[in-house]
Amino acid sequence: MTSALPHRPSVDYTPSDRTDVMIRGDELGHIIQTMSSATAQDLLAALDDDPSTASELADAVGTSLQNTHYHLNQLCEAGLVEGVDTWYSSRGTEMTVYALSMQQLVVQLGNTDHDGETADQTGT
Repeated sequence: MTSALPHRPSVDYTPSDRTDVMIRGDELGHIIQTMSSATAQDLLAALDDDPSTASELADAVGTSLQNTHYHLNQLCEAGLVEGVDTWYSSRGTEMTVYALSMQQLVVQLGNTDHDGETADQTGT
């Protein structure tokens, strides 16, 4: 029997071309810890192909759905991934569709100005 709910419509979403992120203070540990996880890196690589649901990502990277949700939440908090749509399962359950927030990420550590040049730390 065919469902009246849209099962997997196409997602009309384009991540930003480039995002520069200046990491300061407490954010540093969180973002580095998030990005250092092999599972998070696998999820980011899987999302590079197409937006996907958590269950599709769990299958793609070979981990549990619970582990996938944990890492997706961390990646969302870090601003690297975002929910971009909602699909419905054949049972009518809402599923968030995740996608990369940006196509390219430049992480700058330390004091830099907006042009990417290192600021003079002596203040002169």
